[in-house]
Amino acid sequence: MKRSLLLFVAVVMMLGAHADEGMWIPMLIGKNYEEMQRLGLRLSADDLYNINHSSIKDAILQFGGGCTAEMISENGLLLTNHHCGYDAIANLSTVDRDLLDNGFWAHNLQEELPAQGVTALFLQSMEDVTAKVKAAVGDATGEEYNKKFEAVKKEIEEKESMNGKLVASVKDYFNGNQFFLLLYKRYTDVRLVGTPPKSLGKFGGDTDNWMWPRHTSDFSMFRIYADTSNEPKSYSPSNVPYHPKKFLPVSARGEEEGDYAMIFGYPGRTNRYEVSYGVDLAINVVNPSIVACRDLRLGIMRRHMDANKSVYLQLTSSYSSIANYWKYFIGQTEQLKRLKVVDKKSKAEQEFTKWQYEHNINNDLLGKFSHMYADYTPYAKHAVYYSECFRAPALTRMALALKPLYDAYDRHKGTLTDDTLKKYINIAKQAYRPSYKVFEPGTDKEMFTEMNELYYKNVAKDQLPDIYAKTILKGKKADDKAAYSSYTANVFAHTILTDSNKFNDFCKAPSFAKLKSDAAVQYALSFVTNYTTRFQSKVDAFTAKKAELSKEYVHELMEQKPEKNFYPDANSTMRISYGKVLGYEPQDGVEYNYFTTLDGLIAKYKPGSDEFDVPAQLLDLYKAKDYGRYADKDGSLHTCFITNNDITGGNSGSPVMNANGELIGAAFDGNWEAMSGDIAFDKKYKRTIVCDIRFILFLIDKMGHADNLIKEMDVRY
Repeated sequence: MKRSLLLFVAVVMMLGAHADEGMWIPMLIGKNYEEMQRLGLRLSADDLYNINHSSIKDAILQFGGGCTAEMISENGLLLTNHHCGYDAIANLSTVDRDLLDNGFWAHNLQEELPAQGVTALFLQSMEDVTAKVKAAVGDATGEEYNKKFEAVKKEIEEKESMNGKLVASVKDYFNGNQFFLLLYKRYTDVRLVGTPPKSLGKFGGDTDNWMWPRHTSDFSMFRIYADTSNEPKSYSPSNVPYHPKKFLPVSARGEEEGDYAMIFGYPGRTNRYEVSYGVDLAINVVNPSIVACRDLRLGIMRRHMDANKSVYLQLTSSYSSIANYWKYFIGQTEQLKRLKVVDKKSKAEQEFTKWQYEHNINNDLLGKFSHMYADYTPYAKHAVYYSECFRAPALTRMALALKPLYDAYDRHKGTLTDDTLKKYINIAKQAYRPSYKVFEPGTDKEMFTEMNELYYKNVAKDQLPDIYAKTILKGKKADDKAAYSSYTANVFAHTILTDSNKFNDFCKAPSFAKLKSDAAVQYALSFVTNYTTRFQSKVDAFTAKKAELSKEYVHELMEQKPEKNFYPDANSTMRISYGKVLGYEPQDGVEYNYFTTLDGLIAKYKPGSDEFDVPAQLLDLYKAKDYGRYADKDGSLHTCFITNNDITGGNSGSPVMNANGELIGAAFDGNWEAMSGDIAFDKKYKRTIVCDIRFILFLIDKMGHADNLIKEMDVRY
């Protein structure tokens, strides 16, 4: 009954494709190309992906580990989203030189600023290694499968990395039915070139996030540097601009509704083969728990950031990241309910079970899913609160940095050799630094207090760590607010972790006794021990079983519907999405145009607002209607537009290209009505929100006066 993977992948590639749904593997573009041509594409398949000569894939890079960027000049200039460069911009900002609020433009190479920690990853090639992986793992399941897979993965990656010159990564596709080896080249000397003020780069703030119509200039610009041989090299004044194999020309001619639109990028994660039981759990347990934790967390951060500019700069990047997916999970839950996704998936699963019966497949696959989710549900909320609530305070994460050292001491009965001690001290230092960077005492004390109370009130009482009964609430009532604040004061007063000097002194002269007596370490270990000894095995068993069942489910779905066009879930590897510029009707009697203008941005303008204020310079340009060559044919300045391309997180910064492969905008968001898209694609509502390249060029030219950057690009008017 089971056909080979090669056969059903061949079937996938032979079928036609929907214009707007699907995140396709560039190397396997296959018959999708015919559909792309029908929609208007004027490039050859080799222009899109080719390992023997330059192609569009060489102009696309994974930026900073979680976004996409595109090369837009022969001298290493790249474009991505403002929110993708946000952390780097914030790190380069000070109270006296606030690049985040004021914007920044380098008018020559010497003015560009090193963005420490930012990386640029270029795909070199892909190779199908399914046969090798399957031969190594055999029929193994569960933990045995994980061990065998990790072993063969490591073997392949080490062999193909050219002694570290390349980044090698084995990734699974179609829920573990297919495997590819991807080879990348990583550049680490990346420098900030330009960014609009935050008021424009985040215009609309949390209110407009995930919404259309949108007017945000969500872009920033960086440059990649290399050695004189164009190879990766860590930051050095002697480095020179990187010369990409391919960069994208820029079209300032504008777009019309119905025009072809194509996106390359690195979409992060989708879960479109999730079963109804998983969607139901997300709607009723997981998503609301995430939202509750983040809602409280954001409120605390916002109060302290509003009160102090230095605290704002310290925490703003973390706040932005937390807020983005806080609203995402609100929207996803709302749309999963509105679109009746559980009911639709249940109906499809009934048809699947019927097909199994008709074809004598008696594995009761959906029944196994049902039992698995039923077994896991009692612990699902705890898993979320352990991640989103317990780990929210920076102090908690700093304490966890010392856990490997604590465990090593514990295993060796309190005595470690010098080499072992040095190893674990270095681990502790590396883990401590990122959390200390965002540790702000006033914010963290309130966070610690509120999160402990929230954890107690929402996690099942028989699942709580013993520190609540023994210390936090000993002799006190659970609703006594003072109990939590008193405990916080005690922990902060009896830990070395809140003072980097004390932490460093400990690292110079560590001891098991000091660790065991540290109040923050005691606190963190109580939670960790409770979770790992009582619940981690249940979570791990659920994760392993889900992977096993999902693999079989996808395999059989493809057998059930050989005529259907399947594509693998997103997994942070390069994909192509194609469709067209297109408006939509979000509800009865409401029609959304496919573009927005500066007129709409100014209509939202609220002087002094944290979300809707704009620079005086932009107001002056608007009053004078000084749009230069970037105005549309009707004289307006377009700010954003929408397409029906299929994207998700990780596509932030992705290039949106026209039929000629010219850059027409930078993708930066999805729309509210299709927030269920990572689980269930909706062809009617799904849209990609794009910052129009003409708005970007206008701001670079008219506000940044950085005509050096305009001249560097291949702009076609």
